[in-house]
Amino acid sequence: MRWAKRSGVPATLLLWLVLAVLSGPFAARLGDAGAGGQQAPALPGTQSARVAEALNPTGGPEPLPLAVLWTRADGGRIGPLQERSARQVADRLAGPAAVSFPSRDGEAVAAVIAAGPDRLAEQLTGIREAAAGVPGTVVHLAGPAAAQADLEDSFARTDGVLLVVALGGVVVILLLVYRSALVPLLVISGALLSLSTASALLYGLARSGLLAVDGQAQGIVFVLVIGASTDYGLLLVARCREEVQRGGGSRTAIAVARRAIAPPVIASAATVACAMMTLVLAALPADRCLGPAVAIAMACSAATSLTFLPAALVPCGRRVLHTRTPGGGAGPWKGPARAVQCRPRRTWLVCLSLLAAGAACAPLLQQDGVPLHRALPAGAASVTGQDVLARHFPAGTASPLVIVAPRPESAGAAGTASTTPGVAAVVVGQELERTTLILATLTDPPDSDRARRTVERLRASLAGTGVLVGGQAAQLADIHTAAARDHRLIMPLVLLVVLAVLFILLRCLLLPVLLVVAAGIGLLAALGTAALVLRLFWGSSSTEPAVVLFSFVFLVALGVDYNIFLVHRVRDEAVTRGTAAGVLAGLASTGGVISAAGLVLATTFAALGVMPLLYLVQIGLIVSVGVLIDTLLVRLFLVPALMTDLGPRVWWPSRLAGDRAPRIPAVLPAAEVEGASSSPAPATRA
Repeated sequence: MRWAKRSGVPATLLLWLVLAVLSGPFAARLGDAGAGGQQAPALPGTQSARVAEALNPTGGPEPLPLAVLWTRADGGRIGPLQERSARQVADRLAGPAAVSFPSRDGEAVAAVIAAGPDRLAEQLTGIREAAAGVPGTVVHLAGPAAAQADLEDSFARTDGVLLVVALGGVVVILLLVYRSALVPLLVISGALLSLSTASALLYGLARSGLLAVDGQAQGIVFVLVIGASTDYGLLLVARCREEVQRGGGSRTAIAVARRAIAPPVIASAATVACAMMTLVLAALPADRCLGPAVAIAMACSAATSLTFLPAALVPCGRRVLHTRTPGGGAGPWKGPARAVQCRPRRTWLVCLSLLAAGAACAPLLQQDGVPLHRALPAGAASVTGQDVLARHFPAGTASPLVIVAPRPESAGAAGTASTTPGVAAVVVGQELERTTLILATLTDPPDSDRARRTVERLRASLAGTGVLVGGQAAQLADIHTAAARDHRLIMPLVLLVVLAVLFILLRCLLLPVLLVVAAGIGLLAALGTAALVLRLFWGSSSTEPAVVLFSFVFLVALGVDYNIFLVHRVRDEAVTRGTAAGVLAGLASTGGVISAAGLVLATTFAALGVMPLLYLVQIGLIVSVGVLIDTLLVRLFLVPALMTDLGPRVWWPSRLAGDRAPRIPAVLPAAEVEGASSSPAPATRA
C-alpha cells in the first residue's frame, strides 16, 4: 500500500525507463552474439567424436563438406568439354586433391570440396560464381555446408518477422478483450521491457562465452516472454478491476491486486523456469542452453509484471480500471461453473474421454528425425541441390562415413562396409600413423533415419575390432542415442520439479498430483492432435526427438501454470466458503482472464510458424494446441470437476477452515456475476 501512495511509483518507473534505454538495442543484437543455426557438434566419448579427434587433433573449427553439381541447362547429357571444365574448376577451388566425377546416367558432374566454417555465405557465393564458368550448365550446391548457409540466412531474416507476428497477434487479442488502446499499450510495453531486459542479459552471457544462444533458443525466448508477460499483465489488470468493482480507490485496488497476484505469478514463473532448468542435464548443447535462457526470460517477465505494470497503472487511475474485465465478473463463465457444480463426475469423465481420444493418436508422432534439407523452407538453394544430387548420385555423396580402422583390420573393415545394406560405395583413403581411413558413401541422405540405421548395422558388424565409424551420419546417430537418454532422464525430473513447486504453493499432497496428471493427459492429447494436423497438411508426422522433449517440458510446466492461477484463487475462496463454493467462485472469477491468457500464449507460440526450421514450426503447433486444450478443457472443466467431486479431500492431508465451518450453499455471488439470477443454485456436493 505504501508503494502505491508514496515515492515507490515514480522510482519504479524511472528505474524501468533507465533499463529500457540501456537494454533496448539488445533484442536486435542478440542474434549477432550467437549463431543463427549450427551443425550439432560431435558428442564427447562417442565414436564420431573419436574419429573427429583423429582427423583434427587440434580441435579447431573444421570446414564442412560441400557438393558442387553441374547439370546441363537443356536437361541433356554432360559433354566431355563440360566434364573437363568442371574438373578444372574443382582443381581451382580445392587444389590438385580435388576429385570430380560424372553420374552414372551421364547427366551430371559433381565435385566434393570443403567450405567454411567462417564467412560461409561469402565462400559459397564465390564458389557458385567460379562454378558458373562451365558453359551450358546449371550449378547447384548441396551437402552440410550448403544447408548450414541456408539455415543461417533463414534465421537472420526471420527474427524481426517473428517478433512482429507475435506482437501483432497479442495486440489484436488485447484490443478485442479491452476495447480500448491504453491497457493494451501498457501491457505490451511491459512485455517489450521484459524482452529487452532478457535479451540484454542473454547477450552479455553469450558474448562472455558463458551461454551459447542459438537461433532456436532466441526464437523460443521471444515468443515465451511476449506470451508470459502479457498473461501476467492480464491477470493483474483483471484483479485490479475486480478490486475497483468492490468499491476501492484505484491506488488501493492496484496495491491489493499486486499483493494478491504475486504468489501465483512467482509460482508460475518458478514452475516454468525450474522445469526448463532440468535441460542443463541434457547431453545435447543446444538443449542445455535453452534451460538457462528460458529461466532468465521468465524471471524478467515476472519482474516487469509485478513492478513496472502496477506502477504504470497508478497514473491512469480509474480510466483503465472502471470497466468490466475478463474474469472480473462471471459473465459467460457461469454456465461452465454451474455445469461443474451440478454434475462434477459426469463432467470429468467426459473430459477424460475427449482427452483419451486425442492421446490415442499420440503414437502417430514418429521421432525418427527429419533431414535438414526437408526441414528447411522448400525454396532454399540447398534443398534444390539435395534433390538434384539424389536424382543423379547416391544421396550420401556429399558427406560419406569416415571409418578409422587399425591397419591390420582395414581390409576386413572395407569389405564389411561394402556389403552393408545402405552403403553405395567404399573407397580406401590415406593411411595415418597406425590406422587407415575408409570412406563409405551412403545411399540415403546422412541426416535421414535410414542412414542412422545403416550406421547402427555397420557398427554392430564391426564391434570388437577396434574400428571406429564417424562422419556426419554417425554423429547424428550418436545424437539420436543421446536424445533418447535425455528423454529417460529429464521427463521424470520435470515431473518431480513441478510437483515440488506445487507442494510448496498449495501445502497439500493430493491436488498437486492431480494437476500434474491432468497436464500429462493434456500433453498426450496435444501430441495426438498435432500428429493428425501434420499428416493432413504436411503429409508426414515425423519429427525430431528434441521436439517431443521440448513440448513435454513446456506443456507440463505451462499446463500446471494456468491451473496455479485457478487453484490459488479457489483456495483463497475455499478458506472462508468451503471447497464447493470456492471452486465455483474461483472458476467464475478467473474464467475470462485465464482463457484470454491461454489464447495469448497459444497465439505467440503459433508465431513460431514463421521460423525457417520445420521442427520449430512443430514445437509451435504442439504447444499452441496443448495450451488451448489445457485452457478450454482441462482448466475450465476437468480440474474444477475433479475438485468438486473430491470435495474437502482434495486438500489432503490439510483441511481448510471453510470446510470445518457450517456448510454454505455453493452459489455464484451477485458481486461476481453480472446479470446472474437472484436465486442461488444449491450445491450438490461438498
